[in-house]
Amino acid sequence: MGFTDLALKPEYRSYQDNIVKDFYIPVLNKAIYYKRAVGFFSSTALIEITKGLSGLIKNNGRIQIIASPQLSKQDIEAIKEGYKSREQVVQENILKNLDLEFEDYFEKKRLNLLAYLIKHRILDIKIAFIENEYGIGIYHEKTGIVEDRFNNKIVFTGSLNETQTALSYNYESFDVFCSWKNEEERVIAKETAFDDLWNNLIPQVKTYEFPKVAKERLEDYIFEEPDYKIDEKEGLLKETKGKYSTDKLSENIGPRLPKGIKLRDYQKEAIKNWQEKDFQGIFDMATGTGKTITGLAAATHLFKENNRLAIIIVCPYQHLVDQWVEDIELFNMRPIIGYSTSKQRKWRDVLQTNIDAFNMNLTNHFCFVTTNATFSTERVQNRLRRIKSNLLLIVDEAHNFGARHYAKSLLPNAQFRLALSATIVRHNDEEGTDLLYKYFGDKCIEYTLEKAIKNKMLTPYEYYPIPVYLDDEENAEYKRLTAEIGKRIHINDKGKIKFTESAKHFLLQRARLIAGVRNKLAALREEISKRKDESHMLVYCGATTINDVHYQEGSPEDIEIRQIDAVTKMLGNDLGMDVAQFTSKENSTERENLIERFSKNDYLQALVAIRCLDEGVNIPSVKIAYLLASSTNPKEYIQRRGRVLRLYEDKSKAIIYDFITLPAPIEELKYYSDEELATFKGLINRELIRMRDFASIALNPSEADFLIFDLEHIFKINQEEVLDDNEYFI
Repeated sequence: MGFTDLALKPEYRSYQDNIVKDFYIPVLNKAIYYKRAVGFFSSTALIEITKGLSGLIKNNGRIQIIASPQLSKQDIEAIKEGYKSREQVVQENILKNLDLEFEDYFEKKRLNLLAYLIKHRILDIKIAFIENEYGIGIYHEKTGIVEDRFNNKIVFTGSLNETQTALSYNYESFDVFCSWKNEEERVIAKETAFDDLWNNLIPQVKTYEFPKVAKERLEDYIFEEPDYKIDEKEGLLKETKGKYSTDKLSENIGPRLPKGIKLRDYQKEAIKNWQEKDFQGIFDMATGTGKTITGLAAATHLFKENNRLAIIIVCPYQHLVDQWVEDIELFNMRPIIGYSTSKQRKWRDVLQTNIDAFNMNLTNHFCFVTTNATFSTERVQNRLRRIKSNLLLIVDEAHNFGARHYAKSLLPNAQFRLALSATIVRHNDEEGTDLLYKYFGDKCIEYTLEKAIKNKMLTPYEYYPIPVYLDDEENAEYKRLTAEIGKRIHINDKGKIKFTESAKHFLLQRARLIAGVRNKLAALREEISKRKDESHMLVYCGATTINDVHYQEGSPEDIEIRQIDAVTKMLGNDLGMDVAQFTSKENSTERENLIERFSKNDYLQALVAIRCLDEGVNIPSVKIAYLLASSTNPKEYIQRRGRVLRLYEDKSKAIIYDFITLPAPIEELKYYSDEELATFKGLINRELIRMRDFASIALNPSEADFLIFDLEHIFKINQEEVLDDNEYFI
């Protein structure tokens, strides 16, 4: 089968013909030789040359291209005046046209193909321009000669340049002449002229070899074996989408374990268990033990098994997305980054196109990373729920998805599921915890903080509980709020304590009161004064004010002084320390600068933070932490402890000061009535849970033992006693 079987037209015009589909592809599919002389050369022209070549390559064909450099007036003047040689000008011109970054999937694939063809001598390029007594001009012929295995030849000539603009946007036309249609004389003349030009035999036209340095530059674009079905894939996607823009399909690479990463035994075990559970499960791993790397390695293993995988990664905040992106790229993937301020402005269109291509089996992989909030939007949900198969959903800090408003966005079509969390059990939310287990499956690994410290994955630490006491006003307010809460609870059919919505309002007020106990500031001052010349300190404040006993929701901010502001002022102004706040107000650049200064002790001794460090921000250089927040939520205090325990050079141990709120000093508590003790029993229960947890694996557990013993004895609290989920709040 050759050219004679084709229904070729004598003329093609861009407004009525698809030049690539109607001419290039069918002709080159039967060709063994392709000679092309064009008016102008550009890097996009090289990409367009690859259209329709798959058939020719299968036929072991050869390609010869002659193009003219787009010389500027300055280039021509430089040659005329002898400032530069002709070869130098040509080389600079060609290199300039190759200094482009292609974001489009098909462009990258075609450039990879082109570089491959040049490297393997399937495609040769020469550069030509006119030089005569009148000066330097542009070689501007536009001719193509194609030959099949039966020696049939086609010549096409006209206005068409080998540029993306010409082939895709301009109004172009060309005439076609066939050797078997009594047009052989015209065909022979054109081919002879091309061969003479190729061999530099035409007077006044100088032909130069394609610069060696340009060939070397092109070889940098080779990243895989060429995809010879690129025409078929691109055409199918165009037809399916109707209106199509090629910047919408991300690069189809696929996850691969980086050479520099060696998985530890517990990470391998987690992945093995996940596989045995049909690629569904939970990685319950302490903060700082490599959850992200383990999760990506698991995805890599799954892709290797299936050779086809769409990966959706969800994490709480934008800065965490950015951190994930760095690791994702290490694993040989180019993620679509989706959130409101993403640098990928058209990420929604890109996502849609990738989903369509994946569903049509045009690609075997894409990766989308996004925030909890964006993931849960209706627009994104509608797109993701249309993925037909081989979908892996990875959720970082997955405990957040036990909440109802997030739980409903968990994708039912995700065949493969992976939850990552150091605190998968939701505090005071048995229903939410059960939901997580029901969706993701069982734990594949439970790598505790104790194991991590023992295995030297985290830094050992000393723990010092610092008692602080309610003043008289705070004491009275605590009693009042507790009484109001007691009026607003009821027992359900299962005999469990439940809070009404109004009770939850008073609970919030009481929690803010505890977080903002005024004496905490004085206690912090006393403790940190002992170390005011040291560095690498972190102070966790409560999301509260220093006068919260009088706090009213909606109060103007200038009435109350936030605890974080008071701490910053005290450390900076009163103690003369170099401090800075680390909050949600700082952008990513400002945060990076703060972390760098903090790590280097560059006029920054301490960071003062609220919650933005709880999940995901890594500052391993922290050595000393002061916990003012008095959190009773394991998710919070475990995360905060994890921030402090990350490994760092010259960091043999960490030190944690935990400010424990008590109604009064131990000696006074001994004289409290049973009724008064009962009022504060919930508070003491909550503080004891955290103290026991921190002290149990500390280097100095005895430091907390005496305080724990005294409180258990005075309040008659048995640590073995199992309480109702809500009981210790009362």
